[in-house]
Amino acid sequence: QVQLVESGGGLVQAGGSLRLSCAASGRTIRNYAMGWFRQAPGKEREFVAAISWSGGSTYYADSVKGRFTISRDNAKNTVYLQMNSLKPEDTAVYYCAASTVVAGSRGDPDYDNWGQGTQVTVSS
Repeated sequence: QVQLVESGGGLVQAGGSLRLSCAASGRTIRNYAMGWFRQAPGKEREFVAAISWSGGSTYYADSVKGRFTISRDNAKNTVYLQMNSLKPEDTAVYYCAASTVVAGSRGDPDYDNWGQGTQVTVSS
């Protein structure tokens, strides 16, 4: 299995930006489609963004489209989530996930491996 470790979370004011990283180890992420999910307190985990194996296709939740950008560097075994124009409602724990099954899935069950999460807090 691939191990995933997220970083880059923190506290930011509304309108600000953060860049999350997801570093993989154990296996190359070339074999995985990748995704980002988030979970706010008291809410279910929700899909944020996903990227295909080569990076040629990207997928976004409507709530982040135009503000967030997912990318990957297979040579560095790392996936990124650039988050701009952050809003208080973006506050959540953000999780990186890897799938061997399908690219662009918005469903948790399609992802085989998960990171431990990184906290993002957006103040108003």
